[in-house]
Amino acid sequence: MLQRLPSISPPIQVETPPVHIRIMGAGLALLAKFLSGASVRWIDSQPDTCQRVYFANHTSHLDAIVLWSALPAEVRALTRPVAAKDYWTAGRVRHYLATRVFNALLIDRTEIKVHQSPVDVMIREIGHRYSLIVFPEGGRTTGEGVSEFKSGLYYLCKKRPDLELIPVYIDNMNRILPRGEVLPVPLLSSISFGPPIWLEAGEPKADFLRRAREAVLRLKESY
Repeated sequence: MLQRLPSISPPIQVETPPVHIRIMGAGLALLAKFLSGASVRWIDSQPDTCQRVYFANHTSHLDAIVLWSALPAEVRALTRPVAAKDYWTAGRVRHYLATRVFNALLIDRTEIKVHQSPVDVMIREIGHRYSLIVFPEGGRTTGEGVSEFKSGLYYLCKKRPDLELIPVYIDNMNRILPRGEVLPVPLLSSISFGPPIWLEAGEPKADFLRRAREAVLRLKESY
């Protein structure tokens, strides 16, 4: 299968956040790196400000923050984690961090409608500027396996086939913040970014989702 070459585009201009927000974001990124002890690997890819979808396995509420913090500052500024609105609006601190610092794209899982699907919301919100962090399993898993991917990633790429997809494998986060716990336990983890993939023209949904999941699993097996 032919791999398309990434396009080289001029730097994207975005509105610069206030100084205190930038300082807070940098501080939280450092804190997340400290707590997760995350080592970062880029395998056949590299950080870039081009528009991307980072898709990863999901075992912890910290996954989005740790993945976001693993990106260079100029890439973080253009990358929006997709997160559950009910979790990230439960309390003033979470809500402030999600909306002001992480610039998260919050999805209301209780009001998903046919005419306003999460995919349509994502496409509208990112325009031709922002990248996304998504978790195609649809929810957190309890172990180290990677569950089957839901169809959202496919429909997102079907509507925006130009988006560059970067598989990511996050290791050990389920032990750093186990399900039901509030405070993280400092341990070592790792984040691996893989080579880009795209939805191929005419590729069936099942084939694409299997190929995307296998891209994440290959990163797990590469240790």
